Amino acid sequence: MPVVYDQLKRKVLLDKIPKRIISIVPSQTELLFYLGLGNNIIGVTKFCTHPHHQTKHTTKIGGTKQLNIELIRELQPDLIIANKEENEQSQVDDLMNISPVWISDINDLPQALAMIESVGAIVNREAEANALVKAISNQFNALIKVKKPLTVAYLIWRKPYMVAGIDTFINSMLQLCGFINAFELNRYPHVDATILINANPDLVFLSSEPFPFTEKHIEEFKAILPNAKVILVDGEMFSWYGNRLLLAPEYFSSVIGSIV
Repeated sequence: MPVVYDQLKRKVLLDKIPKRIISIVPSQTELLFYLGLGNNIIGVTKFCTHPHHQTKHTTKIGGTKQLNIELIRELQPDLIIANKEENEQSQVDDLMNISPVWISDINDLPQALAMIESVGAIVNREAEANALVKAISNQFNALIKVKKPLTVAYLIWRKPYMVAGIDTFINSMLQLCGFINAFELNRYPHVDATILINANPDLVFLSSEPFPFTEKHIEEFKAILPNAKVILVDGEMFSWYGNRLLLAPEYFSSVIGSIV
């Protein structure tokens, strides 16, 4: 195989097309199945739930940040797919002693599309990956942004409250919709009620993951921000960067339509 580099610009040494693949990133697991590699996927995390009818039969090797290193070793993978943000560096370092590890680093749509193309090339599904990238690009090109700029507080956690800041994939999705992040802070800062009030967002998005916000939490935020519109949103649409991006623009359009 030609020389392969991951998104950290690391050289990944592969002497053949991988046949025993472990994915420790849910959205990239879904992508591998989408590309037709179900028979080659030998291990996934307990959070890799899509496609359910296939992942439920695949060996679980722990959580994204709590991997069972010994079980992974026993499975004898010839490729492990990881992510800089979703996986712990120390555990990924351990995995490098077992198998080649390809690491993604994704903060926006172009990086997500580049990941899809790169993974497709590595696993001998280049045509399928390129077709997927083209379809996703077409969908986003047709996305109609919100008509007026609105600020958004995007909540990912409760007790303590945590929001998606800038330099995140979620933020890039908000921008593509025409929204403005109410928090010009890096990554996923902790906030409290006072900080939320001072930010004074027009909208509050309560994500379905990683904390599972539901209808019962809407009143909690309405009490803090009575002038903001509080909306439950599908976290997978805003944060998964594999083939689920095919569905995201239509979903974003529905969210925008519910606001304007």
